[in-house]
Amino acid sequence: MRDLNYQLKKLCYRCKDGSLNTRVGRERQLTLIANQLHDLGFRGMQITSLKPKHIEALVDRWLEEGLSVGTIKNRMSCLRWWAEKINKKNVIARSNDHYGIPDRQFVSKESKAKGLPYQQLNQVKDEYVRMSLKLQQAFGLRREEAIKIQPRWADRGDHLLLKASWTKGGRERSVPIRTAQQIAVLKEAKALAGKGALIPSNRSYIEQLRIYERHTANAGLSKMHGLRHDYAQRRYEELTGWKSPHAGGPSIKDLRPGQKMIDQKARLQISRELGHSRKQIVSVYLG
Repeated sequence: MRDLNYQLKKLCYRCKDGSLNTRVGRERQLTLIANQLHDLGFRGMQITSLKPKHIEALVDRWLEEGLSVGTIKNRMSCLRWWAEKINKKNVIARSNDHYGIPDRQFVSKESKAKGLPYQQLNQVKDEYVRMSLKLQQAFGLRREEAIKIQPRWADRGDHLLLKASWTKGGRERSVPIRTAQQIAVLKEAKALAGKGALIPSNRSYIEQLRIYERHTANAGLSKMHGLRHDYAQRRYEELTGWKSPHAGGPSIKDLRPGQKMIDQKARLQISRELGHSRKQIVSVYLG
């Protein structure tokens, strides 16, 4: 292992900022960055060697590769974290505009909603993974939430309460329980998990996450974040009475004034249920 890779790995182990999922993702990103710096010709780097020229070379490469704005900004966040930990915050410009990174667009061109085909779900061999997938579909949960959730504790009758330690950003939230399908899925989840989470007692969260990744891939299931998109679109139709733009409904500009008010209230509600702090992000899900 090269010095930089080893030192960054040690830094990630020593500085445990954020949730477990955040830390795992950060370590992966920094490993990739270290490898790319080596490929770009910066050999023999140490963790304290970070300079403006390294940042510029990386961003140029990412822009040339045509990576999404969101991916580039996530990597910039990891670089800023690294720079902060070695007391070199000034190595990186405060604004991403300095590097020509465009603003992130919160309106996608096409729907990313995905269903959960019965045939493929049955090919998932691990019963805990199958249950997590069903909860993702029924309640629009993130993958981490659907693994860490303790169904018996979370069930509050008319809503599902998610602990801060399960959620992205550490924000507790609730998701309404509205349908017979949700009640049935929740009953099944409680029977499987007992008083615990959807992680067998002999496994850690990371071990269960790896099993989730492997079993979904083997079953031909990918990009299961699309289950949240599907939830958002179904919820939008329920709240407004018409389909969202991504599901074939009218665009916002075609709505009447009264409908626009309903649309905005629905988007705000869905944003809360999905655990987003900014309403405009819901446009990615709905159009």
